[in-house]
Amino acid sequence: MSFIRLINQSFMKRLKKMTSSSSSSSKNSFAAISFSVSFLLLFVLGSAVEVSHDGRAIIIDGKRRILQSGSIHYPRSTPEMWPDLIRKAKAGGLDAIETYVFWNAHEPVRREYDFSDNLDLIRFIKTIHAEGLYAVLRIGPYVCAEWTYGGFPMWLHNLPGVEFRTANKVYMDEMQNFTTLIVDMAKQEKLFASQGGPIIIAQIENEYGNIMEPYGSAGKVYIEWCAAMADSLNVGVPWVMCQQSDAPQPMINTCNGWYCDSFTPNNPSSPKMWTENWTGWFKNWGGKDPHRTAEDLSYSVARFFQTGGTFQNYYMYHGGTNFGRTAGGPYITTSYDYDAPLDEFGNLNQPKWGHLKDLHTALKSMEETLTEGNITQINMGNSVEVTVYATKKVSSCFFSNSNTTNDATFTYGGTVYTVPAWSVSILPHCKKDVYNTAKVNAQTSVMVKKKNEAEDQPSSLKWSWRPEVIDDTIVNGKGQISASRIIDQKMVNDQSDYLWYMNSADLNKEDLIWTTNNLTLRVNATGQILHAYVNGEYVGSQWSTYGNSMYMFEEKVKLKPGKNLIALLSATIGFQNYGAFFDLAPSGISGPVEIVGRKGDETIIKDLSSHKWSYKVGMDGMVTKLYDPKSPAKWEEGDVPINRNLTWYKTTFKAPLGTDPVVVDLQGLGKGEAWVNGRSLGRYWPSIMAAEDGCDATCDYRGKYTNTKCLTNCGNPTQRWYHIPRSFMTGDDNTLVLFEEFGGNPSLVNFQTVTIGSACGKAYEHHVLELSCQNRRISDIKFAGFGDPQGSCGSFRKGSCEGEKDALEIVKSACVGKESCSLHVSEKAFGSASCGGIPKTLAVEAVC
Repeated sequence: MSFIRLINQSFMKRLKKMTSSSSSSSKNSFAAISFSVSFLLLFVLGSAVEVSHDGRAIIIDGKRRILQSGSIHYPRSTPEMWPDLIRKAKAGGLDAIETYVFWNAHEPVRREYDFSDNLDLIRFIKTIHAEGLYAVLRIGPYVCAEWTYGGFPMWLHNLPGVEFRTANKVYMDEMQNFTTLIVDMAKQEKLFASQGGPIIIAQIENEYGNIMEPYGSAGKVYIEWCAAMADSLNVGVPWVMCQQSDAPQPMINTCNGWYCDSFTPNNPSSPKMWTENWTGWFKNWGGKDPHRTAEDLSYSVARFFQTGGTFQNYYMYHGGTNFGRTAGGPYITTSYDYDAPLDEFGNLNQPKWGHLKDLHTALKSMEETLTEGNITQINMGNSVEVTVYATKKVSSCFFSNSNTTNDATFTYGGTVYTVPAWSVSILPHCKKDVYNTAKVNAQTSVMVKKKNEAEDQPSSLKWSWRPEVIDDTIVNGKGQISASRIIDQKMVNDQSDYLWYMNSADLNKEDLIWTTNNLTLRVNATGQILHAYVNGEYVGSQWSTYGNSMYMFEEKVKLKPGKNLIALLSATIGFQNYGAFFDLAPSGISGPVEIVGRKGDETIIKDLSSHKWSYKVGMDGMVTKLYDPKSPAKWEEGDVPINRNLTWYKTTFKAPLGTDPVVVDLQGLGKGEAWVNGRSLGRYWPSIMAAEDGCDATCDYRGKYTNTKCLTNCGNPTQRWYHIPRSFMTGDDNTLVLFEEFGGNPSLVNFQTVTIGSACGKAYEHHVLELSCQNRRISDIKFAGFGDPQGSCGSFRKGSCEGEKDALEIVKSACVGKESCSLHVSEKAFGSASCGGIPKTLAVEAVC
């Protein structure tokens, strides 16, 4: 894009010269130049690019490239957010944006397609292009992604004779149809690099190698068919298969995981590529908040490039939000923050974003050396490795120390170097290290939530309510379909989280069940949540936990001679999205459903499973769209009932002032779904709590990361705040509608903004500390110290040595009243500090 910048600079010089004149000829010249530049920009952006590869790298127009990519899933944000997210990714040093394509979102009904609003894949790719980045299109169409059913449409499961992800004609025909549809759409808009578009890499299938063995020889046939089918589409860019060690040529097999430095491609002509570097981890209902440190994430990246990698993609770079019912798992939360470099709302997650930006700058400065140079490995002992990339012009070095406890000091080229434990130093000229993964010079942003200044909430919110109408089901047993068996919830094509199972149990007076004196209803279920009613009366509820969907419900019931109506409401929290044959995992009520009578040691069981069952899909309020502000339904005013299950609540609110991201605090509610102005925010469940223990007071970045390391939020609601994109709201009154499944109290609901409260930094000598309040001014400096300041953000204090100059006054003068400032960390700026052999640092805490 440097050529485009050159054009812009030339144009601005001409523009400045011309605008000083008011003549009509100047105006005509301006119009002509403006047209010419616009045409030239379109020509440059639209020029075909040749993308190929060899064993060293992806090659773009004849040049081997070091490529940094990041995952941003278009349905997990909004079109209004896309440009800002992509600009921040570019500013963070990314070259490309990667996304899956979500089949069940685009084809919810067979041959009926939806590419509207935040499903507008083409608009998303064009936005990437407009910001000057490449795109990586992972068509799959299986995506995993903690997305419900792994991205497969539920109607696919219900096609006669279908078997997923194996040599099955029904499945392969549908997979090919959708894959071809996406490729043809991209070709129509000239989005592949071979057509002048941004897409430089495409992916077919996804992590199949992880679960391939149970499919046997049919799995091998299937993966070869996938490769041939993809290749036949002639997209003009390389295809990849991740986690597929036997990927057929010309597919490039790639690595996914927290670390991929030891990965080796299956073909010498394939470059070493990392399609998923997990920047954190997802969160499940009832779980704690996982975090991966900036030090460890950058270590994994540096090690990958030290060992010959040339393309890596952060999964996720922006995680976003599982709007509607898209969260899978099951049991995945509505927030898909993932501890990514951009948080759920699009804010910079500092220091992770800034520390990676510095890493990308260092690696990009070595691009030619890393992709063209000869490689020498030197084992220095004690887990220390030196890797030298050398061309005729320059040599570049990596020094890595994979020891988890001890720093390493050694001599190389006549100079003594110290590399902290579990870190990598980068030396672009094998002389001076410009970056070390354990030494974070980026700021730490402390994010806070601020109350809505547009009105005094929650007292200003006036609530109305409606009961969900359930008499037809729990009293009359009316359904839409019937069968003489218990059906799996997938059979109703995922039209709703909710499915009613109704059965009329006829017990005559002579039935032996009456000889017992302790009657219970016993249900084996797999639908995550079960609510039971007998003869119109609520009996009880039960739900499973993450990773253990099978459970048994059993409660005492009152029955009568004659007909007894049993109504069971099954609720899913997303369908399974990963594993061999995951598509066949049972959901809903699996059975048996039994009436159990006990008297002493005697037990009598009446199995109702093969009796005639009636079924009703969904809630009446969802069918009639009570969540739509235009709904003509009447709502009850006055006394609003609380702790009442299956209840609808509605209020209006004013959008918080400003442009900061907005969240709604749903503390006090049980579980359900929330809508703002008819747009679903997703499922909510603030009543489910994370365990009290298992969190880390401090987090040691050293040693391999897993999703059980560096946990927070113990003893708190798994998710209390829910994202409301600004585009969901209007400047006038906005409508919030809640469907409360468990029972709760809406009186505490309020709306807040998420913003940066303070910016802290601790940068090493000879580096630059950049502080920013993200479009707000720095109002004060709470602490500044140069030397060996101690503590961490919020608790900095002076150490044993201090610079001669007043660091606090220097930083105040440089930063207060500004949105951002840059501080060069040196004795020249802050005065001499006699710290002996202790590395000198500057610590600052700024108030935003």
